[in-house]
Parts: sequence; structure tokens; C-alpha cells
Amino acid sequence: MNKRIFTIFAVLLLAAVSFAGTIKGKVTSASDDAALVGANVYLAGTTNGAATDENGMYQIEVEDGTYTIVCDYVGYAQQKVKITVDGDVEQNFQLVEYLFSKTINVIADRAKDRETPVAFTNVAKSKLQNELGSRDIPLVLNTTPSVYSTQQGGGAGDARINVRGFNQRNVAIMINGVPVNDMENGWVYWSNWDGVGDATSSIQMQRGLSAVNLAVASIGGTMNILTDPTSLNAGVNFKQEFGSGSFLKSTLVANSGMIDDKFAVSALVVRKTGSGVIDKTWTDAWAYYIGASYNINDDNRLELYAVGAPQRHGQNLYKQNIGVYSHSYAKGLSDYDPAALDKFKEKGQLFNQNWSPVSSSYKGQQDVEGTNFDRHDPNFINSRENFYHKPQVNLNWYSNLNDNMALTSVLYYSGGQGGGSGTLGKIVRNNGDGEFNQKTSKFYYGSSPWTYNWDKTIAINRDSTSAYIDKHQYSKEAGQSLGILRNSRNNQYTIGLISKLNWRVNDNLKTTVGVDWRTAQIEHYREVRDLLGGSYYMDYSNEFDQTDAQRKKGLGDKIAYFNTNTVDWIGGFAQAEYTMDQWTTYATAGYSTIKYGFTNHFKKDANGNEFKLKSNNIGGYQVKGGAMYRLDENMEVYGNAGYVQKVPIFDAVIDDRHSTYADNPLNEKFTSFEAGFNMRAMDGQLSFKTSVYYTKWTDRALTKSVETSPNVFDILFLTGVNQLHRGFEFEAAYQPMDMFRLDLAGSIGNWTLTDDAKGSYRALDSNTGSLVNQTYSVAVKDLKIGDAPQTQFAIAGSVFPMKGMRAQVVYKYFANYYSDWDPTSRIVFNGGTPDRAQSWKVPNYGLLDLHASYALPFDMNGVNIKLFAHVFNLLDEVYIQDATDNSRYNAFSNTHKASDAEVFFGLPRTVNFGLSLTY
Repeated sequence: MNKRIFTIFAVLLLAAVSFAGTIKGKVTSASDDAALVGANVYLAGTTNGAATDENGMYQIEVEDGTYTIVCDYVGYAQQKVKITVDGDVEQNFQLVEYLFSKTINVIADRAKDRETPVAFTNVAKSKLQNELGSRDIPLVLNTTPSVYSTQQGGGAGDARINVRGFNQRNVAIMINGVPVNDMENGWVYWSNWDGVGDATSSIQMQRGLSAVNLAVASIGGTMNILTDPTSLNAGVNFKQEFGSGSFLKSTLVANSGMIDDKFAVSALVVRKTGSGVIDKTWTDAWAYYIGASYNINDDNRLELYAVGAPQRHGQNLYKQNIGVYSHSYAKGLSDYDPAALDKFKEKGQLFNQNWSPVSSSYKGQQDVEGTNFDRHDPNFINSRENFYHKPQVNLNWYSNLNDNMALTSVLYYSGGQGGGSGTLGKIVRNNGDGEFNQKTSKFYYGSSPWTYNWDKTIAINRDSTSAYIDKHQYSKEAGQSLGILRNSRNNQYTIGLISKLNWRVNDNLKTTVGVDWRTAQIEHYREVRDLLGGSYYMDYSNEFDQTDAQRKKGLGDKIAYFNTNTVDWIGGFAQAEYTMDQWTTYATAGYSTIKYGFTNHFKKDANGNEFKLKSNNIGGYQVKGGAMYRLDENMEVYGNAGYVQKVPIFDAVIDDRHSTYADNPLNEKFTSFEAGFNMRAMDGQLSFKTSVYYTKWTDRALTKSVETSPNVFDILFLTGVNQLHRGFEFEAAYQPMDMFRLDLAGSIGNWTLTDDAKGSYRALDSNTGSLVNQTYSVAVKDLKIGDAPQTQFAIAGSVFPMKGMRAQVVYKYFANYYSDWDPTSRIVFNGGTPDRAQSWKVPNYGLLDLHASYALPFDMNGVNIKLFAHVFNLLDEVYIQDATDNSRYNAFSNTHKASDAEVFFGLPRTVNFGLSLTY
């Protein structure tokens, strides 16, 4: 075997030196000589090519001969050069930008090197291919300053991202220029975009308020993801991947390239399965993408994009006490109370509370919206499973109206069907009755954490007429399910239109005005997923059900709640950009209004109809601008500032639990300043970026529902909670030779709450039944913002030992990480004593990843072969990646110690490897 491996290696090595030469060079913009990152350079009529790196450099291995070299970049005119190769040849390109780029760049507001005065990082397709390794897209950004992303519980698509201390609700995620944050509450669910990473041509992370002119949630930053069919070379690619947790992924991509300078189409289909690294976090997913463009004539172009990812996956949603994962790790922490180990039994690093075994003899069907099916595995049941399909379709139109004016528009639709499972009612738990702990005033099951006993629950539901569960006796009819699996459904659609009119007033001044219209409808309800042995479940939540016969619910029936929420948005904006000699400046202003609607289909109004609420129009606005000064051809400085009044999210305006809304909801306010310096040196071998930022968030929306009369509620805004985010960031790249490159990135932040909030309100006294005055204080001054490391560094070394071979080692270090916490947990009433202790600080940690690839130096009948491998957490570091302070469920003594936090450990060493075939 060893002899065979040596022979294969020798053949590959011999083939590797059989090429006669290399074409290499740099791609820059003709207007300012800036390097163009992610430009495609390839041999006409072939799939042999390369994308430019962070310095605009490319390299293609070829045999001696004469070729036509094509260079493409989004928003720039294509260039073709005929070249004869005899050894190594250098060929540089200077591309000319379109007068108005008839491309998705216009919609997406991409920042440009040496022009746009904001802090941003470009992620080229080559970086995605070299480092992502089929993880969720945000994880490739962990080497970007001030960006922190984790896989949370380890389920496919369960990632989250935090930028400059702001979570996803205040980070705008855009795909092909369209915002994809949830219209109600601003969240992003990455399982909906599972196939986008394979179709992405580039990502740009603009940190801070960004230069985006839409009124989006870009407080922490804006993540622009592009999938441009015209930037891809003609050809077909098949990629097969394998990995830890029985991971198997097959990807097929086909690109036409530009046909007769008129038409281009790109299509992708992905199939992904796996059992999961964390216990029972299996995945069963598909993904698809199609992008097409058509040049109607010289002045009009249409583009169509559609992307979707129907998927199911087992989830690990419950964080655990540190002791559950590892007693030895817990003992190594100076502030972990050893007594907690008696309560929190060690389950191992891969433990997942959200599943339990079940007898395969149980053949009960599960249901989603009237469709019955067998559960994923006959030997276990996931209490938590996510299932969703949210396709997005964009139709873009670019039109040059005259030499100085162009109109760009995108009409889009996004519709989602799916949700997540959970339990409802009385489910038997394993590990006995447990005991009450006098010290913590908490009830602990016999071995915390508990898990569900499906078999006992099924037996009770089938035959029993009484049951003893959780120290309580319940009477029932035979066949009545006391406890079931339910689905929490989130069916929705969004339709929107973004239209921008670009007018070049003169050679120095460009202006943009536009409109941003969106409307969304979202259904929230629960339905019976699995009766767990019974034949019906009694549900009393629907006021329109008048008899017990109507209250008996079967598979697929709606239960618990059924609401329809609506969101109507209209906004306008204007932007001007002025360029003269070494200066570029811009200013943006925008105003938008939003209206929320709510229908409770299970609640009657005074006339016996479905209960409805509708908010007034709520207005918000933004003003921002900046300037860049080019000191010389290698250095520039910039600054920007902005002020945003952000409309509160749906939950802060309408309380769907109590069916009430706020009469006078308050906007959150953000003030931001940023400055930066960029430079290049040593003939392009060294590049360096640095920035500082100051973002103040005032009147953070903290709301409390209060009872103002019997069964009448109001939403109280606890105003005056302010926080400040400050920090320093840098990025550097150094490539002294073709065979070696070094990348550095880092950020140091200081994120704190700056003020207590105080106030009073009148609420119903439950004892006297009269309104009384209540005073409150939100005691948060000087407490650190949690949920992400405030200090992080990354260093990556890449070597290119032979043609087509690449290896990279990446080290990431995270520190000064305070666990997540809720400011409402620090509210005290009527002069109570505040708790001013900092949230628990997560131990610092570092991770080492390895990436390698080798493009075989020959083809098989026109098919090029590339091998690749990724090893994440190479040294198998044990670390905590997510943490919540003073857990409601897993704290031992509520003293902000390690033994009071609930956490997700990071994944152990995992691998991803495979090969790709390109024709």
C-alpha cells in the first residue's frame, strides 16, 4: 500500500512540473489604479482560469502556445488580450468601469477601494472555496475584524453572526441587493440560505452604518452577498464532499458564460445529508439556485435570480451548564462552584438534550400542514426539529435612459413555509422525580439535565385513564394525549420593489434617488405534529370552538394560537457623491414609514369577530455621509458619520400574547462616527487597513407588558437605556514572493452600557384591584455588552509550494468575551437593591484551522480535477463559543459565576474533504 501511494505521489509530482509556463499579473481599475478583488481571468473557450486575490493578483498555469486571455469584473467592461506563452509571462489588465454599471452592483451598494469612505472587507469566491468547507456562510468571516460567528448548537443552518457587538437584528444581510432580515423582528435564519455559499461570486462586509442607501438594519454592519451569472466562466463543475458526522454533500453547477454578449445563465443544485457531529443533529437538505441575464440592447438589461434551500435538520437548541459537558473543564475554572457538579451530571461534549430514544415498534405518523410522514429515524425522536423552505426570486432591470441617467430596479418575492417542533402538554421525563434544592430554590430532576421518556408517554396516551407526571395526578380518557409534539409554524411572504434613478450631473457629481417598498404577511400558529400514541389532544385556546368535540384536535390541526401579522413599509432616499482630484465625498438621507397589523384568529372581539389590531404609521430616518482623501497613489484617509432613528420591531409595538399594542412606540437612536487609513507599499506586496469607530445607541427598546385593568394590558417602554460601542480594527496582507502570503486581522472593542434608566408607570395591583404608581430602575450603567468577544485576532499563513497546490494555516484568538444577558433582568421596582455585577466572562480561547487544495496539473478529456481538505479546530481545543449569564434553567446560585452560566461548547476537531471536477 505504501509503495502504491508513493507511486501515485511520484506521478502527480512529475505531472506538476510538466507545464511549460505561467501567466500571471494584476487587475486594476483604470480610474484610480485600485486592485480589483475577485476579477475572473481565464483562457477563452476553456474553463482554465483564476480569480484575483486581495491584491488583484492572478496566476494561471498553461502549456506553451498562443491564447486569448479574457478578464471580467462586475461593473467593468470586459477585456480580451491575445498572448503567446513561452515560459512565464506577465499580463496586467486595467478595466474601465461602465458609465452606469448595468449589474447587481448598483442595487447592492458595493463599496469601492480608494473611493468609498467606509470600513469594509471583500471576500472573494476563492476565499469561500478555500476556507468555508460547507459550513454556514457567516463562519468564513471570523477572520474579519469585529465579526464573530458561531454554529451555536451545531445544527446545520443554526449559525449566528455578531458585528461590532451588535447581533443579527442590527446587521443588514443582503443577497443580490435585497434585504433578507426578517420583516417582523430583523432576525436571519441561515438554514434558509444553505445553497447560497456555493453560488456566491463574492461577499462584502461593510462595518458600521455602511454606504448602503436603503433604510436597513445596518448599525453593526451590512453583509452584501452577490451571485452574478455574468461573472462566471462557461463550464460545468461537480463537487463531492465528505466530512465528520457522516457528512455527504454533492454540488452540481453549470454556467453558460456570456453567449453572444447577450445571454448568460448559471444553475446549481445541492444535496446534503449527515448524522451530525453533535448527537442527533442530522441534516436532510436540498438547495438550488438559478441566475440568468439578458442584454435586451445596449441600454437595457434584465436579470433573474432564484434561490432556495428546502431542508430538515435535528436541532440542539438548549444550552447546558458547563458541568453537563465536562466536569474536568468545569473544575479548571476558578469561579465554578464544585457543589454544582452534584446536580449537573456529566454527559459529554456532544450531548444534545433535544432527543430521546423510542421503541421502533411505535409507528405513529408525524404531520406538517396535513401531510403525514414517518419520523426521521425509527429509533429516536427529536423534540426539536427545524424544517423550512424560503425561496427568493428577484427580477432586476437596468436601463440607461441617456448618457447621464440610468434607472435600476428590482422586484422581489420571498415566501417561506415551515417552522420548528417542540413539546406541548405533559410529557414524562427521565431520571425520576428529582428534588427541591433549598439553596437555589429550584426543582432539579434526578439527573440534570432531564430528557423525555417517549415510551412511557406513548403508553400513557394510548391506554391510561389517569397518569402521575411531575408529582401531579391527571385524569383522562383512554386515547387522549396528555402530551404531544407540536409544530410552531412561521409561514410568510414578502413582496418588495427597490428602484434607483442614477443621474450624473457632471463629471464630478453623481446622484441617486430611490424608493424602497415592501409588504409582508406572516402566519404564526401551532399544529399537532405527533399525538405520541393517542388519538386526539384537547385544546381550549380557540374561543370559536364551542364544544368538546370541536376542541378535540388531531394530526395537523391548529392549536394554542393562530395569528396573522402584517408589515407594510415604504421609504425613499437620496444620495450624492462628489469626486474631485484626491477627494471623494458622499451624503445620504432617507425616510421610511412602517405599519404593523395583527389578527388573532382564536380570539373574539366585542362583536364576535376575529380580533384585529393595527398600529399607526411609524416613521424613521437616517442621515449619513463621509469623505475620503487620497494622499497619494498608495495611501488614503477617510471618515464618516451618521444618525439613525430606527423604528421598533413588531414585538415592541404589538404584544401578541395579550393582544395589545403600544399607542406611542419610541424609536431607537444611533449616532456613529468612523475614521480610517489605508495604504499599500513595497510595489503591492504589502497592504494595510485600519479603522476606529464610535457608535452610541440611545433609548434601546426595552418593553414590559403591564396590566392596567382586569385583563387589559398596555406596553410600557422603559426609556433611557443607552450603550456605547467603541473600537479599533486592522487588516494587513503581505506577500513577499509567489510562494508565500501572510494575512493579519484584529479588533479591540470596548462595548458598555452607559446609563441607568429610571421611570414610573401606573399598573393594576393584584391585591387591591386598583391602579397604583410603580417606580422602576434598569440598573445597567457600566455593565459590559455580552454575546461576542470584544478582542479578537487572526493570522493566516498560505504557501504555494508548486503549481496548483495551496496550503493555509489559520489561527484565531478570542478574548474579553462577556456572556449574553438581558437588560430586563436588571430591573428593580420601587427602590429595590440593584444587581450591578458584570455578566460571567467566558475563558479566552484560540483555534487553529488547516486548509489545503491541489489542482491536478493535467486534465482528463477536458475535465480538470481539484482535491481539497479542511480541518477545523486542528488541535481539538475544548472551548466555549456561546454563553448566557445566570441561566433561567441551568444556573446553580445566580451569582454570575461560571456555575450559573449556560453554554454551547465549540465543536471538536472536524474535517471536510473532497474533490471537484470542472469541465
